Amino acid sequence: MSTRQIVINVPEEVFSAENTDEAGFGRELCMMAAVKLYELGRLSSGRAAELAGVSRAEFLLNLGRFQVFPFQAELTDLEAHHA
Repeated sequence: MSTRQIVINVPEEVFSAENTDEAGFGRELCMMAAVKLYELGRLSSGRAAELAGVSRAEFLLNLGRFQVFPFQAELTDLEAHHA
């Protein structure tokens, strides 16, 4: 898988407010972007998981944290793999 890097300027105050470091904030930002793009239907769960840097199952399990829920077909698939 080929990747590209995007640089985002983040004010120091954001790290203090979020009580995190650069690496943790970067991971969370990727997860939030992936969740939103998935929610909008712009990325499949598989592609969103790639963006977030986690497995598809882990991505789908994390959606509830953001009050976003998988589409029924994906929920059925996830339940089948964890049964």
